[in-house]
This record gives sequence, structure tokens and C-alpha cells, in this order.
Amino acid sequence: LVQSEHRDANGTFVYTRSVVLREFLPRDEADGLVPEPLRWLFDEAPVGIVFLDLHGRVADCNRRFLKLLGLHSDAVVGRPIAERISLEDRADVAAQLTKVVMGTMRAAHLEVRMPAAGHSEVAASAYASRFEDADGVLAEIASQPTEKATQRMQELYQEPVRPELVTQRIREINEAGVVSCASVTPQRTEALLPHILEGELDILVIQGTVVSAEHVSTSVEPLNLKTFIRSLDIPVLVGGCSTYKAALHLMRTGAAGILVGVGPGHACTTRGVLGIGVPQATAIADVRAARMRHLDETGVYCQVIADGGMATGGDISKAIVCGADAVMIGSPLAAAAEAPGQGYHWGMATFHPTLPRGARVQTVVRGTLEEILLGPAHENDGRLNLFGALRTSMATCGYVDIKEFQKAEVMVAPALQTEGKSLQKAQGVGMGH
Repeated sequence: LVQSEHRDANGTFVYTRSVVLREFLPRDEADGLVPEPLRWLFDEAPVGIVFLDLHGRVADCNRRFLKLLGLHSDAVVGRPIAERISLEDRADVAAQLTKVVMGTMRAAHLEVRMPAAGHSEVAASAYASRFEDADGVLAEIASQPTEKATQRMQELYQEPVRPELVTQRIREINEAGVVSCASVTPQRTEALLPHILEGELDILVIQGTVVSAEHVSTSVEPLNLKTFIRSLDIPVLVGGCSTYKAALHLMRTGAAGILVGVGPGHACTTRGVLGIGVPQATAIADVRAARMRHLDETGVYCQVIADGGMATGGDISKAIVCGADAVMIGSPLAAAAEAPGQGYHWGMATFHPTLPRGARVQTVVRGTLEEILLGPAHENDGRLNLFGALRTSMATCGYVDIKEFQKAEVMVAPALQTEGKSLQKAQGVGMGH
């Protein structure tokens, strides 16, 4: 902090000029809005500092701001910042802050009048900028009571997508040395494509509750999947779908893979809200048949990806045997200690602005990401060491790879989960959970 004071001709203190060094401590070391090692700097800064939430409420402020107004923190924190702005300036300040929040302005310089204690008024020069704190938003979602969670998520997700952040995130994933994959809805695919390609994405996923190769719209020009996919140099996955006909049409667009599943996910409520869905085993088997026809017609093998409904290693094994080449899992990964949801998991339709089709579901931290995927497992319910369970299932059935495992015999056996398991069920252990 570099500070200078300005005094009038009589030597009376008028104001300070200060320069604050921002974010010289890595964000992942921060605890709360202000990193603990810098709390003293926040509290003792000679300029007023205020943190606002997305509703314009004061989340935190320093001592200098309170002293400037002559107020106690109880009268400021948790209250709308508009209460601290004169009526004449509120509309202009609100307009400027909205632009900063939406990302259309990086910062705003404001001259404002602020009511203070004792019916006085303070003229202040304010600088407003956006404080990037994604973890804080996730913490807010996790803290909401069940009856308010969906509405609050709708409000938070109203913020427009910032395309430059899409590019930035893809580059960060690439720099980690892993395959980068991004999911977009059909409606936003073309608008975001330049930013996606700028980040040098490896795999693009075009995903919705249901995606059709023959989409019809009277309000917008629908995305032509066949033309679009064939114009790209990167593989494109498309979904969801759950029927033979829909899958075959999607395969004919040139998609490298098809996401199979409508409503089977743990956080999805599509089957209740829309009354639409197909049992996942049936959907995978039907799409598998479409894949065989497409292979016969074109000589091109399209990957089938079971999307949703996977909780245990046994679920993954059954999906593979039904015809899936891979699975997409959400809830099992949300149970990892490293997951950002802070004990919760929700899907892409949970926060739809007019018709939410998902729920925020609570998860139990079961282990690290490595333990969930690779083991070792310390529980006997099949939720840890998913890869180990798949390998053991394959070996037990006498198969050495995924393609061979898809040839295993399948039967419908409702009693398979309960036969001989009366003690486990009575005691609530193992398969009796």
C-alpha cells in the first residue's frame, strides 16, 4: 500500500491518495473474501473498501468505510449499498454497477454523495471493479435451504456467459496436459464457436435434454448439425437421445459419439416435469442397434456414451455390456473431496429460467477423486474404485477388453440385487443400503 495525504492551505487533512497492490497472493490460498494474511491490510487501509454481492448487498467492508460514514457495521453489512447512496445518485450508480457485474465494463469511476451519521453527507470518489470469486458463488449455492436453492440458482445463472472466459478455461485445461472437452447447448454453439476454437479445444460436446438432427423452430434458425459438424476439424459428441431412430439420425450428421440418456441422472427431474424418459438399459441397447446399422451403411463406428444413472462400478459394467463404449458420470465425481460443489451436485437444467428440470442433491464425500476412480476402496457398496470394479467384472465374465465385454450375455433379473441378501438389507450394510 502506497499512501499520500492532501491538506489544504491551513494544513487541514482533506483526503488521501492510495495505490493498493491487488491479488499478489494466489487465490487458492485465500480464506473467505479477504485472505487472512491480508486482513490487516484490508482493515487498516486508509481508503474505504466494500465488497458487494450480486444483489448489491454489502458482504463486507473495512473500518475506514465505516468511519467515513460514522456508522457501525450492523447498519451496513448485509444491507443494500443503495441505502448508502443519495437518492439523486442511485440510478446512475446502479446502472454503472450493473455494467461492471455483467462484464460489459471492467471498472467504473463514480463521484457519489453518501448519507452519513448525524444527517450529514459525504462526497466520495468511488472505484468499482468485479471481484472474481467463483468459490464464493458455489458456497452460496451450497448454503441455501432446499426450498430456496432452485430460485437462487436461477438468479445466479442469469448472468450472461462471458466468451473470453470460455477461451481462458479451455487453455487452462490444455496447459494441464490433459484432453480438453467443452459442452455447449445447440442454441449457443455457433455464437461461442470462435472462442472455443481460439482456445484450441480437443473435443466439442453439443448437449441438451434431447437433441435432434431435425430440429424445427419458428423463432430462430436452428443449428444444422450435419453442416456444422462436418465443417469442424475436431470430433463432436451430440446428445442426449434415447431411441433407435433419433440416434441413427444423429450418427448420420457425422457425430463422433452419441450421449444416451434422458432423465436417468441423480439430479435430473425431467421424467417428472416432462413425463419423458426411457430406462437406461433399454436406451443403450436401442442406440447400440442404431450404431450397428450406421456401421453397416457407412463403415464408420460411432461411440455410444451412457450419460446418467451411474452410481457404482456395477452400473458402469452393465452399461458397457448393454452396448456403451464409455459412460458419463456426475454424482460419483461430486462425492470426491476435490469436487467444487461443497457437498452438492446439480445438473445443467436445474437453473433453467422458466422450467427447471433438475434438483440440487446432497452428496456424501466418499474419498478422493483417485480413490473413487482407481481405489483403493474402503467401503463395500461399489462406489469406490470404479475402474477396478469394471476390470474385475470383465475378468470374472472372461473378457479382456471393452469391445469383447459388450458380447457378454444380458438378462433381466429384478431379484439379482436382493437374492440371498436378507441380512445385509436388515442391517443396512453392503447391498442393503
